[in-house]
Amino acid sequence: MATNLELFADYFQIHILGEDSDADFSDVWTEQTVLDGLGVTEGGLAIGTDVNFTVAVAVHLLTDQPSDDSDDFDHVVEASLNLPSGRLVVLGCTDDFDAAARFDMPIGWTRIRASRRDLAAAALPDLDCEDEPEDTEEIRLQAWPAPYSEPHITKRWTRPDAEPLS
Repeated sequence: MATNLELFADYFQIHILGEDSDADFSDVWTEQTVLDGLGVTEGGLAIGTDVNFTVAVAVHLLTDQPSDDSDDFDHVVEASLNLPSGRLVVLGCTDDFDAAARFDMPIGWTRIRASRRDLAAAALPDLDCEDEPEDTEEIRLQAWPAPYSEPHITKRWTRPDAEPLS
């Protein structure tokens, strides 16, 4: 069962935090983390988006690691997040923290998989069909209890108009 949210991805990102987190994302974005679409800091994760407007987010709370269905998505990343409070908070980076969606999880380490799709249509929309559902970037967040492990980029998408890294 999923909880569906519409979040404003201001500054091309959404945030996933523990409820008691005071995560600071001010230095998390580098050329590499932008390419990865993932910024990791103590107490929080920043998921990069290819748009600076509303994204569709589906949050799935799981008991075990899900199977790999990355073929159904454009970009897939994973990272660990410690939840000492047992509460996961999902929000746009400029949203009101107190009004953000909250989810109960077991206390301790949680693995988050962010799978993104419809990136080409969202990042380079057909101007004659602006604001159509098919132009909306979709993000599926899967969360399950798991010991800490390093961030991992399972599948990488690069914007067709992106400049190559030097």
